[in-house]
Amino acid sequence: MAQARPSLQELIRQRSRAGFVGRSAERAAFRANFGTEPHDERHRFRFHVHGNAGVGKTFLLRELEQIARERGALTAYVDDSAGSVPEAMAEISRQFAAQGRRLKELDRLLAAHRERRHEAELAALAVLDTQSEETGPSAGGRFVARAGVVAAGMVPVVGPLAGMLDAEQLAGVADRLRASLIARFRNHEDLQLVLAPEQVLSPVLLRELSDTDAPWIALFLDTYERTGPYLDPWLHETMTTDRHGAMPATTVVVSAGRTPLDPVRWGGLADFVADFPLAPFTEPEARGLLAAKGVTAEPVVTEVLRLTGGLPVLVSTLAESRPTDPDDVGDPSATAVDRFLKWEEDPVHRSAALACALPRWLDGDVFRAAVDCPAEEQEPLWAWLRGMPFVSERGGGRLRYHDVVRAPMLRAERRRSPRGWAQRHRHLAGTFRQWREETGRDLADPWSDDTWRDLRQAECYHLLCAGEREALHEVLGDFVPACGAGEVMAVRWARVLVDAGQDADLPAVSAWGTDLTAALHTEGVASALGLLLRRAVLDAPTQARARLVRGDELRGEGASAQALAEYDQAVALDPDLALAYRHRSGIRGDLGDHDGAIADLDRAVALDPDNAWYLALRGEHHRIAGHDAEAIRDLTEAIRLDPASAFAPASRGATYERAGDLDAALADLDRALDLDPDYAWVLARRARVWRARGDSRRQLSDLDRALERNPDWPWARCERGDALRAAGRDEEAVADLDVALALDPAYTSAYASRGASLTKLGRHAEALADLNRALEMRPGYVWALCRRAVLHAVTERWAEARADVERISALNSEALERLSDTDRAVLAPTLAG
Repeated sequence: MAQARPSLQELIRQRSRAGFVGRSAERAAFRANFGTEPHDERHRFRFHVHGNAGVGKTFLLRELEQIARERGALTAYVDDSAGSVPEAMAEISRQFAAQGRRLKELDRLLAAHRERRHEAELAALAVLDTQSEETGPSAGGRFVARAGVVAAGMVPVVGPLAGMLDAEQLAGVADRLRASLIARFRNHEDLQLVLAPEQVLSPVLLRELSDTDAPWIALFLDTYERTGPYLDPWLHETMTTDRHGAMPATTVVVSAGRTPLDPVRWGGLADFVADFPLAPFTEPEARGLLAAKGVTAEPVVTEVLRLTGGLPVLVSTLAESRPTDPDDVGDPSATAVDRFLKWEEDPVHRSAALACALPRWLDGDVFRAAVDCPAEEQEPLWAWLRGMPFVSERGGGRLRYHDVVRAPMLRAERRRSPRGWAQRHRHLAGTFRQWREETGRDLADPWSDDTWRDLRQAECYHLLCAGEREALHEVLGDFVPACGAGEVMAVRWARVLVDAGQDADLPAVSAWGTDLTAALHTEGVASALGLLLRRAVLDAPTQARARLVRGDELRGEGASAQALAEYDQAVALDPDLALAYRHRSGIRGDLGDHDGAIADLDRAVALDPDNAWYLALRGEHHRIAGHDAEAIRDLTEAIRLDPASAFAPASRGATYERAGDLDAALADLDRALDLDPDYAWVLARRARVWRARGDSRRQLSDLDRALERNPDWPWARCERGDALRAAGRDEEAVADLDVALALDPAYTSAYASRGASLTKLGRHAEALADLNRALEMRPGYVWALCRRAVLHAVTERWAEARADVERISALNSEALERLSDTDRAVLAPTLAG
């Protein structure tokens, strides 16, 4: 059998490794670590490489990765192309799959996270019926908010706001934050995938890592000065606590950044962490590298040492061109890059190296767009460039120049030919624009597509560098939908401004990027958009959309009045923007103003009459307001326009159930569950249909399924508690009602229901306390008065029982007629009196 030929990439990697010189102590220590068992005190689980730019951190990290692979390790390399913990997990999973070890469950959840995040960003917000028919969906977020408060830390309140709120205010913030998401995500896991994805994803990652049969698992985290702020807390938690499960003891994590590890977080773990501070090459190391490349002439070596200061990336690059004549080395004030390119004798190579410095990242397509050479020369030239020491592979197979080399290259090109610089950037902007338009041709919402956004970022960067007159205004306008796509995307958009400002020497552009980045990091998206609205000259439609996104952020922070003001301004700026009315309807619904919400949705539907979601939302608000005919009208039309959506049949089914049309309700709720089998809210609503039909078995079955999908749902807990009480299973009923009240201590009917079960169990003092609490919260609560009257009679407190009966008679005499025979017998003395 013929031996398989190595790939081009493999040859490049082999050639690069063959020339790796220096850092022998670090490599030896890392290699030796694989020779010690995890329980050995000499074994280290965490390595951190740190040092200034150009000191060779990435080169060393890649070398350590290769050493790990030689020892059989399953490896993954992550850099700042991953902008969040879920994105880092996705990159780890992708690279493990390329090595034959798929993390199937993690991939499934990551896909769900992306879908749910997209829904949270783009789907209309509807409020769910979660506590009772009377209160309706407008109370939807409260139980999950309080569940989050009870769960200590699940409430995602960030920035200075968190430190300024007491517990009651915090619950209010969490309430409004989660209310907008609860409406969309009835499944507990779906909600967590949006609000706290690490809580869902981390246990699955650790479990699947434990199931791999590789002798070692090695994770390499580069550019830690950028990724550390979000990766370091997560990494510390997963490595040092069992909150997410057990990390395999065979896991080794290596990070590389400009600064040492946080001493507060990692200082107490010195026995488990190895610190690799990197300084520039010593003279023997630099001489060794040059000698390995055949550069031995002493005058040349001396000049290289002087010129590079021992920075490995520069020494390696100069060594690669194998200079032999020191006469080319001139004024030492000139940049090192200028000097080492003078030693590159091939003008085609030199031109390609400079041309490819202009894009922020490279792949084969970008290379061909940047380099002007005959087609037959492109592949050899691309292979040469990929093998250069200052070019490294980052996330997604893209290549990037090292900053220490790229920055002076860009300065040299900009100064050499300002007009040529602008022309080449315009050409690249046009190329990226063409690719973006091709990608977005069939996309309903391009801003939801990662590829489209990457291409748009590249296009914007080159427009800015080219000095196009409207480029800054255009990019600032794009910052608005970038914020709508989430904080990670907003940070990346601000980074485009920072990079273009620095690379093209545009102080105003750089200042915008720096200020927006600072606002995002300290106070979040709402603050950054406020800065944009105050300082930028935006047209009315762009201002309106910025107001919408900012309103959503403020709504999430619980600042309802400010959010409503933003939506009002959006409507004023662009009266024909249907989305503005839809957003404002959401905050009005949150505030209990369903008539106002309906009025806004009337306008949204008038502007976009075929939008099924707007109709479904208006139908839901009609349902909450008790307008059954209008609700059924809107929801029926929404079903016709979008038969694949489960929301409209779910809401119409609930409307029919309340109206007593059980057959129609059951048909709609079944249809919704066919479309979405995990729709917990529909299961709980269908349980009410089974209750009305006297089918307690199916009622409990649906409630069990609803709580499997959303265990922290007080309404479903209370519903099941009531069902268990009706079935005579009072101990189980009390257990469910205990949970409901722990999640929502203000749940009036749960106190009443628990009081009724405690009465049956003979726990009279506890029962009386619960019924008293329910009646304090709702003095006219007739059902609770009936339960307390029975309790007073059972305990022979006849005066109190008679007083409750008189109140019931005054409030609703028919309630006494509906008492069971058993209750009437207990209350007979008071009824007769």
